[in-house]
Amino acid sequence: MKGKRDRALLAVLIGCGLRRKEATALAIEHVQLRDARWVIVDLIGKGGRVRTVPMPSWAKNAIDAWIIAAGIDNGFIFRSINKSGLVNGNSMTARSIFEVVQMWGSRTGVPNLAPHDLRRTFAKLAHKGRAALEQIQLSLGHSSVTTTERYLGVRQDLTDAPCDHLGLTGEVPG
Repeated sequence: MKGKRDRALLAVLIGCGLRRKEATALAIEHVQLRDARWVIVDLIGKGGRVRTVPMPSWAKNAIDAWIIAAGIDNGFIFRSINKSGLVNGNSMTARSIFEVVQMWGSRTGVPNLAPHDLRRTFAKLAHKGRAALEQIQLSLGHSSVTTTERYLGVRQDLTDAPCDHLGLTGEVPG
């Protein structure tokens, strides 16, 4: 059971870029189909900002495998599991999510892995895949694009500036 839950948790953290506190509050009711895409709706993030976050199908599949195995049909998605392997109705804590990420990081050769590292990885992979900076910003719930740029390590490139790609010569006809 813990493996299924942890797989779903890691999928949401890296596939949607959630903060661990956001993952603790994630409920079945938040996961909805909109415009033929699975999304997390009405997610309350840092500063009380509410957003909708697109979800990759592989993350949704991981959630489905977990909630079916756990018999969860409403309420919190990520719940604590007691030593007997029984799922209870309590949400995982932000600390327990941190510990799960650390454990799996150590097992996969990435010691000291933190949930926020997965959030930054989401941003960097999306950027590398050519997602628009503004869309990454919206998914992460950043109020400023500057914060998103810091996540990505993006700096202004004056040798390959955006104005060089406008396709305009500057010549005035006539």
